[in-house]
Amino acid sequence: MFRHAALAHTVGTVSGEIFLLEDGQTIEFTDDAAYRRDPVTAGRVCVDSGSLEEIEELVIRDRQHLSEDGVVVPIIAINKHTGKLESQPEIVTRGFMPSDNGQELIAGAREVILKTVEQSNPEEKTDWASSRKKFA
Repeated sequence: MFRHAALAHTVGTVSGEIFLLEDGQTIEFTDDAAYRRDPVTAGRVCVDSGSLEEIEELVIRDRQHLSEDGVVVPIIAINKHTGKLESQPEIVTRGFMPSDNGQELIAGAREVILKTVEQSNPEEKTDWASSRKKFA
């Protein structure tokens, strides 16, 4: 932060009075000046479904794993009467993307899904519970 402040001062974008603040430190601005004020409690807050209730440690641990490892979700629309795909499988990724933007990997995953659907028996294609077990 010090180096950013020094750089800003060097290139003349700010006056010589630069505040270096940590999380929770506050400043009050007036028409004439700025003043440091009492710190406030600050930090990371996890919000679950719009509530500010305490979140179980298990939920926080799951979120940490997702943030580090990501998640890949295949979305498959199968006609429950015919067992045929309604459209190409969609693959959604969050927190996961290989260095080459993953197009080749996503295309390969889509092929695996198509092959798995093709090799599935009629019950697996038309029954949601069976499909869910097979594609999980």
